Amino acid sequence: MEQTLELPPVSAPAREASRVQAIDVVRGLVMVIMALDHVRELWSPTAFRPEDVTQTTDLLFFTRWITHFCAPTFVFLSGASIWLQQQKRGSRAATSRFLLTRGLWLIAMEVLVITFLLLWSYNLVLLEVIWAIGVGMVLLAGLLWLPRPVLAVLAGAILLGHDALPSLQPVTPANVGWALLHNTPFVLPLGSLPPVLVAYSAGPWLGVMLAGYVLGPWFKQPLVERVRLLRWAGAGLLVFFVLLRAGNWYGDPSPWSPQPRGWEYSVLSFLNVSKYPPSLLFLSLTLGVTLLLLSRLETVHNRLMDWLRTYGQVPFFYFLLHLALISAGAWLWTHLAFGQAINLSAAAPPTWPPQYEPSLVRTYGVWVAVVLLLYWPCRWYQGFKQRHTYWWLSYL
Repeated sequence: MEQTLELPPVSAPAREASRVQAIDVVRGLVMVIMALDHVRELWSPTAFRPEDVTQTTDLLFFTRWITHFCAPTFVFLSGASIWLQQQKRGSRAATSRFLLTRGLWLIAMEVLVITFLLLWSYNLVLLEVIWAIGVGMVLLAGLLWLPRPVLAVLAGAILLGHDALPSLQPVTPANVGWALLHNTPFVLPLGSLPPVLVAYSAGPWLGVMLAGYVLGPWFKQPLVERVRLLRWAGAGLLVFFVLLRAGNWYGDPSPWSPQPRGWEYSVLSFLNVSKYPPSLLFLSLTLGVTLLLLSRLETVHNRLMDWLRTYGQVPFFYFLLHLALISAGAWLWTHLAFGQAINLSAAAPPTWPPQYEPSLVRTYGVWVAVVLLLYWPCRWYQGFKQRHTYWWLSYL
């Protein structure tokens, strides 16, 4: 019988030294940016979509648009980190078991905890990015046994081809399995149970995770070679985005067009690519920028990098804390301001209090406060993880 080699626990200094700084820093950057979107949704939603170039303002558009980089970067880096962790574990079987249990854990956390933090007072289950990552890990637990070239072909097929698939309307019990893999957001009624809002279909995000896993070996290359690979790949994706987007040929269900409001809104239309599900052009743009950042930030050392790395080394801990802080703060603010706690992100605009007004000043002020307040608990937990090897630390 084949024996699985189990490596002894790695000491804290060794773990710290073996980390890829650029991954931690870029992950920390997108975690900080992600908080901006959650603050905007809970503290300053608008009656129209911020990406609607017929109604939005420049600042509101970019306040939403910049957060588009968060999910694809986080999922891609999850895939790369899984490959790096597999090398440390020294066992594909151990990695597969961990991915299965971690993926199921993340799905449970999305349903039981994150849904409550985002949709308190509403009888609805929300499936967003943590669910998609969890499903991706469960599937990757089996897929990682395939040869790397096969995984590369599968990732490419998903990312390049999924835009050609139709969106299912309506979603029924007969086709819900496929809809969970690829569809625009939909609500799934479950009889006496709370309905489920599926915002993230898992299939395209699996492609992003597979891409990160396949490119994981790049982060073990000598730095000069790694920088070259990441830089060329990032630049190539951005050129690909511009050329394909310019002609409205393929890769996004929403073509861009010149806008009567002026040239700047035509530019916004060009940049306004689809996230639900993430289109080929959406991923080309966001991951292109991510790869360029990864090529640049490995050797940058300053206090800002240390600050971002703190968040990037404890991403799920930060994720849960930031949602709890933003949500609890919104509950208290609306209770004091309007005489009743109201979840503005989930409530229909006609039910908003008459005195409520969206405010980007409020959004940015709360965002800065949240990010700064979270630094100290994240720094404590970062140090705790470096000093200890408890098994449960891999799940939080």
